[in-house]
Amino acid sequence: MRFPAALTAGAFLVAACAFAGDFDLSGLPPYAPPAAELSGTIRNFGNGYAGVLKKWEEGFQKFFPAIAFADTLPTSDAAFPALITGVTDLAPDGSEPALTESLAFFEVYGYDATAITVASGTYDAEGRSPGMVIFVNETNPLTRLTLSQLDGIFGAERTGGLRGFKWSPEEARGAEQNIRTWGQLGLTGEWADQPIQTYGHAPSGASRFFQYHILKNSDKWNPNYRGYVETGSKMIGDSDQAVQRLGIRHMLAEELAHDRYGIAWTIMPQAKGIGGIKPVALARDAAGPYVMPSRASFQARTYPLVRSIYIYLNRKPGVAVEPKLREFLRFILSREGQEIVAHDGGFLPLPAAFAAEQAAKLD
Repeated sequence: MRFPAALTAGAFLVAACAFAGDFDLSGLPPYAPPAAELSGTIRNFGNGYAGVLKKWEEGFQKFFPAIAFADTLPTSDAAFPALITGVTDLAPDGSEPALTESLAFFEVYGYDATAITVASGTYDAEGRSPGMVIFVNETNPLTRLTLSQLDGIFGAERTGGLRGFKWSPEEARGAEQNIRTWGQLGLTGEWADQPIQTYGHAPSGASRFFQYHILKNSDKWNPNYRGYVETGSKMIGDSDQAVQRLGIRHMLAEELAHDRYGIAWTIMPQAKGIGGIKPVALARDAAGPYVMPSRASFQARTYPLVRSIYIYLNRKPGVAVEPKLREFLRFILSREGQEIVAHDGGFLPLPAAFAAEQAAKLD
């Protein structure tokens, strides 16, 4: 493949440096196209990522003008059904597959779909797959938690957990690992014997993420768990439209902010401007590091509960990825592709080492 005159490798490097913005993307390699020409049509079915997918396509077509795209982009919920039924080449999706989706794909093909993370979810932009943040009342002396402690707080004993669609006894845990009082988290004095009151999201993509990463895909919650839906979302019930008492913002402002012994998980866009609550730092395990939620820690993926933005494909084990699909995904994971993410201002670009891990899945 020869670069067009206006798109020399040097020109792309200069452009990448000029548009680094708030992120240092210099560790990402610039896209190096293969010598062979590519042509044909790439079908995408699922989520358009608020226009980011189209920008990736336009950038890729500058290298390969003979490539066309056929897009059907109604919602993430359409991605896996399209991949399972073979009407798409790539399935852009803003979340992990539901149990029925991963199981249905395996039943049809006999192997798992390949997942490529192409961006990180936002820290605080509305509608861009925000990661999860843990909040407590501002009077609470607690400052940090591990993921296993979150499981103990929000979950319950279980006989196993899901790994993909398989129920695994390795993910079991007993009632002795339940955390039900603040004293079990090291708080003393008046806090020690007080029961922990838990709040969070009702069934949704967000709760599926929380269950997947914290509860090992179990659906056993702390019996006192109270679920709410995102304020302003289409999930608000007709009888609750006026006040939205079952909305997250109402819960944070009117319940957690007045409940000294409460703890909630939610997303930053729902918590903006609400007083009386504070976030806590998280670590994957007790060895640390404990990381506070921030735009920087989300982009670096050092914060443990960052969400991933995926493109799924049907790749039979041992069979090479079709060249046009491989190169499009390589472009997305390159410096040019991640610059497009950075300039969108919603989703977050991948750090270099993580992008390299994703690109390696295409070999």
